[in-house]
Amino acid sequence: RRLYFDTHALVCLLEANGFTTQQSEVIVSALVKIMNTNLDMVYKDMVTKVQQEIALQQVMSHIGGVKKDMIILEKSEFSALRSENEKIKLELQQMKKQVMDEITKVRADNKLNLNLEKSRVKELHAQQDRALTQTDRKIDTEVADLKTMLESHKLDNIKYLAGSVFTCLTVALGFYRLWI
Repeated sequence: RRLYFDTHALVCLLEANGFTTQQSEVIVSALVKIMNTNLDMVYKDMVTKVQQEIALQQVMSHIGGVKKDMIILEKSEFSALRSENEKIKLELQQMKKQVMDEITKVRADNKLNLNLEKSRVKELHAQQDRALTQTDRKIDTEVADLKTMLESHKLDNIKYLAGSVFTCLTVALGFYRLWI
């Protein structure tokens, strides 16, 4: 770390502009001290290439960890959705089976009032269809909500990842500029 500055030429210039030799030397001495102090401050904030590479490796390692966490989270959310969907399907099948069993019992027990039972069965089917339709709508709505939430989380993570990368790039370019 050296100061490449021709102090004698500055002293001569100051003398040529009306300063005495002593005044010129004092001014040049003060300028050299100020520049040395400024250089000390600049070098104090700088990092070495090794330190910069270590910091970059740490950031890249952190980004890799975040990617792995995102993949694990995505897989676990999808498997949770699938298992929930399977449970609902099984419950629907059981409900359907129970309803069909009830219908069969009602028909066997009440053959005498066949017309009345037919209307009841039709009403029961309509209720079942409405219940199934409502359940299907709820399932579709929940799946859509979960997909939307997952996409939102993906976008947020991508934003944070991009922000982190750009911040690291900015810091790296700042250090690079300071070195040049």
